[in-house]
Amino acid sequence: MMADKIRRTKIRQILDEGKSETELCVKGWVRTKRESKNVAFVALNDGSTINNLQLVLDVPKTDESTLRKITTGASISAKGKLAESQGAGQSVELLVENIEVLGEAHPDEYPLQPKRHSLEFLREIAHLRPRTNTFGGVFRVRHQMAYALHTFFHEKGFLYLHTPILTASDAEGAGETFKVTTLDLNNVPKTEDGQVDYKQDFFEKETNLTVSGQLEGELAALAVSEIYTFGPTFRAENSNTTRHLAEFWMVEPEMAFYDLDDSMDLAEEMLKYMVKHALENCKDDLAFLNKRLQDEEKQKPQNQRSEMSLLERLEFVAENDFERVSYTDAIEILKRSKPNQKKKFQFLIEEWGADLQSEHERFLVEKHFKKPVILYNYPKDIKAFYMRQNDDGKTVAAMDVLFPGIGEIVGGSQREERGAKLEERMQEMDIPKEELSWYLDTRKFGTVPHSGYGLGFERMIQFVTGMGNIRDVIPFPRTPGNCEF
Repeated sequence: MMADKIRRTKIRQILDEGKSETELCVKGWVRTKRESKNVAFVALNDGSTINNLQLVLDVPKTDESTLRKITTGASISAKGKLAESQGAGQSVELLVENIEVLGEAHPDEYPLQPKRHSLEFLREIAHLRPRTNTFGGVFRVRHQMAYALHTFFHEKGFLYLHTPILTASDAEGAGETFKVTTLDLNNVPKTEDGQVDYKQDFFEKETNLTVSGQLEGELAALAVSEIYTFGPTFRAENSNTTRHLAEFWMVEPEMAFYDLDDSMDLAEEMLKYMVKHALENCKDDLAFLNKRLQDEEKQKPQNQRSEMSLLERLEFVAENDFERVSYTDAIEILKRSKPNQKKKFQFLIEEWGADLQSEHERFLVEKHFKKPVILYNYPKDIKAFYMRQNDDGKTVAAMDVLFPGIGEIVGGSQREERGAKLEERMQEMDIPKEELSWYLDTRKFGTVPHSGYGLGFERMIQFVTGMGNIRDVIPFPRTPGNCEF
């Protein structure tokens, strides 16, 4: 290695430390360039922060062909001395002594020009959108939230378990799974009775992408007490809404010896931990996303505007104890509510047993209780087979955590640990026992009360960033008709 080589310094570190007279090397992508006869100003960003570093070039001393290549989107390496900035908007700037263009970006072809682009347009160029302030900010926040989750569970002594992505079971019993096969689809082998002969497939049985790591997570919890999974899950739900993805990430803790109350306590503590971590560690990105959302809100009619800014919503969750309400009490509140009586709800609440929609969940959080809400003890007919049946014969020990602007963000339950009750419920719901014999075994060999829940990671990122569409909080969204990049 050459003795005089200056190592690259990240822009975030420079802006944090900001010592002038330091000789530095920076590398990144050009956001803008302003040029006069004697001086050129280049705004450089390397993704380490939402903020740019201003480079100051002496035009007469800079090679003319190099200057021409310094356009928006081009990547450059610059060396020079840090100085106190003479202009507004930044505390320091780099007085460039040597500059090199690493990769050109032809201005007539580069789609990200210094102007506001619609989110729809940016989804079409998902390979470039991380270079924008909005998506750079979203993905830095996403990283911090993943880090916060791992830290939270690690500090509590949970084991991080990698559950399979390929599975022969459908944990939700919904049937909305992606099938996985190596069979020749133009010449599918059939059995004598005309069914697909999966014995000739790779796994010798029907296999799909997982919809949840929960069932496998339970097995591990019933050996090491507390685990969590954090990985991709898949739903083949033909839904083109702002709330659904075909591939998304789930955080699923499973805890032996926890009842429903213990699980609610853990979920509340986890969510508050994540929000506080964002407020403390994502200040610049959240300030930008807060302003972005405020500008967006101004375009809406007065009666559709949110009562809270993004930062106020985050403080709201961090500072309030969550209200715990039974499903039965929530139904009574909703039945008597003005939007229900005046038929303003799209889905009117008429009787006990209704499956709550996002509009109902948000009413409870934003209008009625004015704090995050945990609903519990749902009707068993609208919940999954593995949830513990309550003594009333009508409800299960399930819980959902509801947030402002989002609705349900966490769903979980105490799991049915009684083998006979579990088999009875599976029979009622036509779930074949043979396929889940390994799951039922855990109820025969040292079963214990246990609980768990799932956090849709993208929904959490939506909440923390204020992004309205779930497609804008994952780098490469997978939705019906879209599997690009």
